Amino acid sequence: MVHSLAAVLCGSTILAPASGPLRVCEANPRYFADASGKAALLVGSHVWNNLQDIAATDPPTPFDWDAYLGFLERHHHNFVRLWRWELTRWSTGDNYGNRQHTCAPHPWARTGPGLAIDGKPRFDLTQFDDAYFTRLRDRVRSAGERGIYVSIMLFEGWGLQFAKDAWLAHPFHPNNNINGIGTDPDGDGRAVEIHELADPRVTAVQEAYVREVIRTVNDLDNVLFEISNENHPPSTDWQYHMIELIRRTERAMPKQHPVGMTFQYQGGSNQTLFDSPADWISPNPDGGYRDDPPAADGTKVIINDTDHLWGIGGNAQWVWKSFCRGLNPIFMDPYDGAVIGGRFEPRWDPVRKSLGQALALAERLDLARMTPHNALASTGFCLADPGVDYIVYLPDGGVAELDLSAAQGGLSVEWIDASTGAATPGASVDGGGRIRLAAPFAGNAVIHVWVPPAER
Repeated sequence: MVHSLAAVLCGSTILAPASGPLRVCEANPRYFADASGKAALLVGSHVWNNLQDIAATDPPTPFDWDAYLGFLERHHHNFVRLWRWELTRWSTGDNYGNRQHTCAPHPWARTGPGLAIDGKPRFDLTQFDDAYFTRLRDRVRSAGERGIYVSIMLFEGWGLQFAKDAWLAHPFHPNNNINGIGTDPDGDGRAVEIHELADPRVTAVQEAYVREVIRTVNDLDNVLFEISNENHPPSTDWQYHMIELIRRTERAMPKQHPVGMTFQYQGGSNQTLFDSPADWISPNPDGGYRDDPPAADGTKVIINDTDHLWGIGGNAQWVWKSFCRGLNPIFMDPYDGAVIGGRFEPRWDPVRKSLGQALALAERLDLARMTPHNALASTGFCLADPGVDYIVYLPDGGVAELDLSAAQGGLSVEWIDASTGAATPGASVDGGGRIRLAAPFAGNAVIHVWVPPAER
């Protein structure tokens, strides 16, 4: 499906229903391929309360999922992380602001007998809460109908490490469940060991929950899995274990879906992610993923997530740099400000819009043949099928030199204003050597140079 960037900017495009399950593209493993075999760029904005309701009220204010899907659709985004929060309540004081939040529902039923620390019935960790899994399925399914792929986050590791009194608000705290599950082996009040393989009883409960998630969504095409958000580095063996659990479980089921492992905070190494059995990863800033991303080599599909680079941060330049280096950029979006940040802050609009513009451009390309070729452009940002198709990013605008030695005959040229998405045709150029191209407008720019289909 081909869209004009101007149409994307105006919110007038609709994605086709998601086609999958996604598989690592054999021809170009920097990307996933859909059911047709077409390589797909994944871009999107995700927000903390898009699965469980999180708000400074009890019960928390319901999240408007349909409005969120409309927001993603208007920006031409095709991917989200569907967030899981493990805590029943938490404060943002260790992150942004100082809001006291409650979070519901959770995977397990609150049946009692007895009351948990928050004054509500204790969890029974042998009984699942149907409301949680019904919501999970409904949200993944409805996203797929709008062409949006969903990575289901199974666990969350930031909270236990950094939120005040987090362990007291966790379903695995022994005073919060009727099953006698949960210990804090070193007595530090954080109990991060539940995200290790330290207690077989805890691991068994977690495994049963993962299997229930898989049973709930296995028949859906638009599913990916993420083991956990920002767990501590000693969680590595536990995360690898969960990746293999998903693989074993789905092997006997109709569909198999990609599994991801993301940045371990604090002190995690990107090498741990590359060494993992995961299909896709999200790195930390080491190596330049913020300002000068290293070119993806196809070892893993890399989803470059601002959440792991800044928390909340990024800019349009980062989007285009990531795209030209063979990465899939996504944005941690404050969205409506219900959790942290402000309400629909316009300062983040350039990131949101650039993501959609990059996807619209990618849809014009045979992405399976496009790989990073830094040396072909003087700016160092070039995604190309040499001799056929070239995307060059000019962070500062101006002039770029492009090596077209692999191309023959005439090539078409289009300039894209990376600030607005406006496209301007350029004069055709000849292949066979190096050329210089000057942007027809001020500011950062994208050049698309290609051999017309009839001449290939």
